[in-house]
Amino acid sequence: MIFDATVLQMLKTGIWESLFMTFSSSFFAYLIGIPLGIILVVMDKDGIYPIPWLQRILGLIINLLRSVPFIILLIMVIPITRAIVGTTLGAKAVIPPLVIASAPYVARVVEASFKEVDPGVIEAAKSMGSSTFQIIWKVLLPEAKPSLLVGAALSITTILAYSAMAGFVGGGGLGDIAIKYGYYRYQTEMMFITVAILVIIVQVIQEAGMKLSRVSDKRIK
Repeated sequence: MIFDATVLQMLKTGIWESLFMTFSSSFFAYLIGIPLGIILVVMDKDGIYPIPWLQRILGLIINLLRSVPFIILLIMVIPITRAIVGTTLGAKAVIPPLVIASAPYVARVVEASFKEVDPGVIEAAKSMGSSTFQIIWKVLLPEAKPSLLVGAALSITTILAYSAMAGFVGGGGLGDIAIKYGYYRYQTEMMFITVAILVIIVQVIQEAGMKLSRVSDKRIK
């Protein structure tokens, strides 16, 4: 395979599309996932404002959405995708299914981060008369920040992996290049190159998340 200007431009476009899909979807997934994660923790039977029956129903819905394989979900939500972005092809068309698939995952990651917060800190805030909102905003979020940042790096890399699957339905990005050239045209070199680029992107995201987590962790300052 010859690496001419056309191939390099194709890879450049693929990288941009993968990053666009990943970070756009991550942004919207966190807009949905953070409130869901907070609700799961706050309304737990041992939470700040316990409503166990509602928490169980929400947890069941989240688990059901997480159980659907992304490639199947991608096809199931085609009518929703077409209604939102007006097309089912290209990088933009992958964002709605990515958000639907990743928001429940993000919610569980956020829930796990909040549950790591020392209950004694929450009890202290309650004893001082803090409201539920004040405990969430001034205690849970700051205390869970390092864990949330590590979880964010994990979530973003997972969403990146989902975006690569979108190549099977013409979603664009590095996954699309790997499938079209590495699989259908038997160009093994292109497959290895796209995989290598994806690995590099994952490592950069993971390192950035870990570094931000260490910087924000007041316990190691």
